[in-house]
Amino acid sequence: MELLTLWMVIGFLFAGYAVIANDSVQTLGTWIASNNERFSWKVMWGAASAVLLYTLWYGWYTNGGDISYGRLNKIPFQEIQWYHAMAPGLLLLLTRIGVPVSTSFLVLSAFASTFVLEKMLVKSMMGYAVAAVAAYAIWIVVSKILDEAKPVKEEHKRYWRIGQWVTTGFLWFTWLSHDMANIAVFLPRQIPWDLMVAISAVFIIGLGFMFREGGGKIQQIVLEKHNTRYVRSATIIDAVYWLILWFFKELNDIPMSTTWVFVGLLCGRELAMATITGKEKFRTVFPLVTRDFIKMMIGLGASVGVVLSIHYVIVPYGL
Repeated sequence: MELLTLWMVIGFLFAGYAVIANDSVQTLGTWIASNNERFSWKVMWGAASAVLLYTLWYGWYTNGGDISYGRLNKIPFQEIQWYHAMAPGLLLLLTRIGVPVSTSFLVLSAFASTFVLEKMLVKSMMGYAVAAVAAYAIWIVVSKILDEAKPVKEEHKRYWRIGQWVTTGFLWFTWLSHDMANIAVFLPRQIPWDLMVAISAVFIIGLGFMFREGGGKIQQIVLEKHNTRYVRSATIIDAVYWLILWFFKELNDIPMSTTWVFVGLLCGRELAMATITGKEKFRTVFPLVTRDFIKMMIGLGASVGVVLSIHYVIVPYGL
């Protein structure tokens, strides 16, 4: 096994926990919310772990030992210092209190140049806007076709359940192949097989912890939105999120904030449902959407603070 430095190990563990045990709720949150009464958390953990291991090892095999799927092409490997490892530590602190921080911004900002960070920000803003507008338009149409709050007919429930598991699987794969860069940045760009086994074990343990907690604090962002516990609503959310992420993933190899896309999607959906149900409902939804956006800006502020501290204080003064 290739020898890792202490800061590489600490950074990897912090980032791995942040991505797998916290951020993964972005993609698995609606699936957990609509299935936790029907399936044991251990069953869902096993299914999610199977997709995770496939994504991890498929990327490793097809990319010559690189598990980032090319997302680090513009961020060359650097010797890991204490300030690199502390970035995901700050991320953990914020996510544990329920702030939807972008892992890509907070972790990769410690490594990226200001030029790359600017491109990440622009792409993430595009992702938020596209997700919000697409979700608004889609749910205006969906609300006219069906009432998501009404129970699914018994003879149709099985098909919606299968559809949800399939769309969640594709979404989980697409999301992992993008956000794996936030963990891989702490590791050698070509990872040997024995280190891959250890990495896989850490990921599976972290994922199990997240499922045992029922999603953790960030899950509340999913649960407080309308009808996310219903299998039909969860399936539609996952399908739309997957298509948007897939589009931006294929657009170029610049990393982006999948958190921004997720929050934008829920924002557009909530505003669409409020538009359909009337002004009174809109007045209650707008503060909810605004609160999520403010939390996102807090995370962005923390990321900017990290990169400015590194480039203008820590490195120049040799701290």
